[in-house]
Amino acid sequence: MNPAPLNRRARHAVLAAAFLGLVFDGVELGLMPVASLSVSQSLLGEAYTPTLGGDWFARFTAALMLGAAIGGIALGALGDRVGRTRAMGVSILFYSLFAAMGSLARSQEQMLLLRFLVGLGVGGMWPNGIALVSECWPRASRPVVSGVMMAGLNAGILLLSQLARHWPVTPESWQWIFKLAGVPALLGIVVLLALPESPQWLAARAARKTPVTPLRELFQPGMARITLAGILISAVPMVGAWAASKWMIPWADKVAGGADAGYKAATQGWWALGAVCGSFMGAQLAARMGRRRSYLLISICATALTLAMFQLTAPLRPGFHAVVCAQGFAATLFFGWLALYLPELFPTRVRATGSGLAYNSGRFATAAGVLLAGFLFSALGGDYARVGAWCALIYAFGIIAIWFAPDTGKTPRPE
Repeated sequence: MNPAPLNRRARHAVLAAAFLGLVFDGVELGLMPVASLSVSQSLLGEAYTPTLGGDWFARFTAALMLGAAIGGIALGALGDRVGRTRAMGVSILFYSLFAAMGSLARSQEQMLLLRFLVGLGVGGMWPNGIALVSECWPRASRPVVSGVMMAGLNAGILLLSQLARHWPVTPESWQWIFKLAGVPALLGIVVLLALPESPQWLAARAARKTPVTPLRELFQPGMARITLAGILISAVPMVGAWAASKWMIPWADKVAGGADAGYKAATQGWWALGAVCGSFMGAQLAARMGRRRSYLLISICATALTLAMFQLTAPLRPGFHAVVCAQGFAATLFFGWLALYLPELFPTRVRATGSGLAYNSGRFATAAGVLLAGFLFSALGGDYARVGAWCALIYAFGIIAIWFAPDTGKTPRPE
């Protein structure tokens, strides 16, 4: 028996809340690339050096990714146990409140711990928001709705970059951006108190005769191969985004920050503009070209444009921001693609856990990849262009990885 769908007003409320949750998720993801060097200069004082600043940027990123990996799995499982909206509200409160506490940090170690705690909420938002919207909107609307959701994530990065462009983040003035990142806690409260639950999840809960054990089920015979394939294809864009792409922002800060404090924010803004378009179009591309062919094409384009960004241009050169924008578009096509694809892999009873596990397990690899990139950065004497170029090759693994994943466009979605 199919559950009664939500009415139109309730569906739009679900979409709006999940979209805003991902917008603010994007704000958290974009915060440290803009603020990291300023935070390190302020907290380290005379001990600060440009190479040490880059090393701490890698550590802050790795802490966020590790927290997001754990949060995505744990809070995704929570969403399958107690409901999508409850877990989503908890996730928003986690990333908002711990981000705001960053304004009170008095040492690099305190900030490192807070970035890990922020990551727990960042990771939990994605699987619960995506599962909730996927289950509340009809099949015909899913490519567009999935694209809108992932565009929200990068719209948050774009929003933050524009704020930082007009009110530069400096060693003397950086606390304000962390206080601002705490405001979405209000959305978390609204989600917990007022947002309707997924009818599919409610029906699945009513039909269950035994307690759900989603993590165990994901690795049972018949599901284990699907789960591992989801992890593999999610890891490629995740590691590529943070171990390769994000180095362009501290690179821009190093080259141009002395003359133009807003240049790093402008660089992130151009990247985010391309990313908003790319993350929306990824789901449309998957729907039109097919899941495998589109992922293959995205992998090739992301590799080529990331190499071009680090080897064929540089901050302050003509055309740098155009290449940054194009790279942002290509690299984030993956995430719109994943928003459509991952919920198609898993049945309703384990959808949030499965999507969260697949999407966020890549962040374990990302944390390790970012730390290795940090070591490579130090070994290469702080050469951002060489580090970025070597790490760009991560995207090329997608050309191989996609052949291990099911082509869900040819099979019915498990409900």
